[in-house]
Parts: sequence; C-alpha cells; structure tokens
Amino acid sequence: MYVSTTETVAGRTIAETLGLVRGNTVRARNVGRDITQGLRNITGGELKGYTTLMSDAREEALDRMVAEAEAMGADAVVEVRFVTAEVTQGAAEILAYGTAVRLAPGAEATPAGATAEDEADATTTTAGA
Repeated sequence: MYVSTTETVAGRTIAETLGLVRGNTVRARNVGRDITQGLRNITGGELKGYTTLMSDAREEALDRMVAEAEAMGADAVVEVRFVTAEVTQGAAEILAYGTAVRLAPGAEATPAGATAEDEADATTTTAGA
C-alpha cells in the first residue's frame, strides 16, 4: 500500500478514485506519566513520554486508515493528512485521513534519462536472473 502526502504516487497513474478513508484513535494521559512529565516541564527539555504517546497514536490512526483503504480495494492513499484535537482535558484524538485510489496496472515510470529500450533490457535481464 502506497501512502503519500502528495496528490499522486511518483511514477504511477491513478486509474480510479475510491473516496475518503480515515482512521482515528483517542488517547489519554495517565497519572504516572503526568507526574514524571510535570517534573520534566519544570526543568525543561523534551517531554518524551508525551512524544511517545502521540507517536504511537499517529501510527495507530494511520494503520486504521490503511486498513479501511485496503477493505475498499485501494492500492494507495494520497493527500494524507493528520489532525489532532482535544476531546476532553487530558485526552486527544488523532485523525489520519486521505483519498483511497486504485493505480493503473503497469504504470511504472521510466527513470529520468532512461529510454524505453533501457527499461525493456532491464526487465528482460531481471526476469532471466
């Protein structure tokens, strides 16, 4: 599954747009983490506990978005974005969303500077190896 923040997948042609896909998760802080991060906030520096919490939440939201796209039969998700919103004090929602698409078969791009003959030779060489 290709996932891209751009409107296209480099070297590929979009054959069909399937629609919006999204994945979300709501994560809450915990008392133990709040105490240690509160002390870090006093002394300064990165709040690593919260960084890990948000990073894990983004990955979960992204995984859920990809699962929805796969269920629709998509090959890729383009224009992927993330949104974060506070749901309640101490809890935030992470939303990943994008457009599920099907890619045209055999639409690989020829590398810059290469000719169609070069690509055919490479394919033959790879197939024979």
